[in-house]
Amino acid sequence: MLGLGADLLWADMNRLLGFLFHQGVLDEHFLQLHHLQDESSPSFVSEVLNIYFHESEKLLNNLRSLLMDRDFSDYNKMGIHLNQFMGSSSSIGAKRLTTVCLAFRAATQHSNRPGCLRALEMLEHEYCYLKNKLHELFQIEQQRALAAAARYPLQNNQ
Repeated sequence: MLGLGADLLWADMNRLLGFLFHQGVLDEHFLQLHHLQDESSPSFVSEVLNIYFHESEKLLNNLRSLLMDRDFSDYNKMGIHLNQFMGSSSSIGAKRLTTVCLAFRAATQHSNRPGCLRALEMLEHEYCYLKNKLHELFQIEQQRALAAAARYPLQNNQ
């Protein structure tokens, strides 16, 4: 009975991960990242993802600032930010974000400002979706770890 809560939470984690893989949100790079985590670094994945989210916020702000500038014309600079975003997204297994970055990059290569604006909107949407789902996943993982570690006092038979 002790492990039942942890087992149910483990099943919830697996269902959520399966859903994210099935929807194409994540790919095998996410699993590879998870395999790098062990008992000596139990928070490795969450630390990597925190860095990713922090840096991604900066890149999204840079992209947004460039596109909001009325006199914008430096599509090469935008491409540099996109390549950084795409590389880091790919390395954590964010498949759908990487795909949106490719479409965004195509719009920059054609100096298509309306296309870039649409792609930025899609990129921000996918980014928020990924961030929310991974936050949900890590909340379940934390609950599972707490449930697995829970120890109940022995009852005295008096």
